[in-house]
Amino acid sequence: MTMTLKLYQVDAFSSEVFKGNPAAICFLDTWIDDDLMQNIAMENNLSETAFCVQMDTEYEIRWFTPTKEVNLCGHATLATAYVLFEILNLPQEMITFNSKSGPLHVTIEAELLTMNFPQEAATSCPIPKAIQKAFSVQPTEVLKSVDYIVVFPDYTDLRDVSVDLDALKDLDLRGVCITAKDRDYDFTSRMFAPNYGIDEDAVTGSAYTQLMPYWVNRLGKTKLFSKQVSSRGGELICEIKDERVYISGKAVCYLQGEITINS
Repeated sequence: MTMTLKLYQVDAFSSEVFKGNPAAICFLDTWIDDDLMQNIAMENNLSETAFCVQMDTEYEIRWFTPTKEVNLCGHATLATAYVLFEILNLPQEMITFNSKSGPLHVTIEAELLTMNFPQEAATSCPIPKAIQKAFSVQPTEVLKSVDYIVVFPDYTDLRDVSVDLDALKDLDLRGVCITAKDRDYDFTSRMFAPNYGIDEDAVTGSAYTQLMPYWVNRLGKTKLFSKQVSSRGGELICEIKDERVYISGKAVCYLQGEITINS
């Protein structure tokens, strides 16, 4: 039996190709086997592949890294919404994605997409030995939620720090997000998740559900402008309202194609 699936690849949190974070999106008529979705994600070899099934007026969404499924992904959700709004010409102004992290809403205004995500506030914790070993700069503070949030003294530390990825594999959470106050942005960050097959993620939308509560409390304002300073880079506008995190950015399509699978 031959199965043909449409595939899109979108650079999220950027208005230019080759920047932001690339995500693959597969739209399905019905859910396929988990192992097959994992193999497709492994073959795509991007930080995430999103799979999406329409259910009446809403959509179910799941995300896979090259090695495992995750419960929440920001950039691939933004990318999926971009395809629905801008390529498939969905007429409505808001999309609801039902996920393992609950309902996620995405709206569009002009070219700006805004995701409505749950907060995942981090709490202060002792600095794990693996983090002390992993980074050439020692943090001023470490917090934990879904990921470890590692706060550095200065924004230049994020660009200059050397990272021992093997040391990070000893940690018990999804990944490690390093962050600092910045001169040109409210804050900047980088994200490492080697346990999920992602040495460094280009732009990690879901990390801002943890970063925003920390920086809002520290900076004393609820709307913040941020950049993830990976080699590709990406900009985000984030706001906390009604105990939710609103994460906004642009996206651009890199390719449209088809996957053919013989089974």
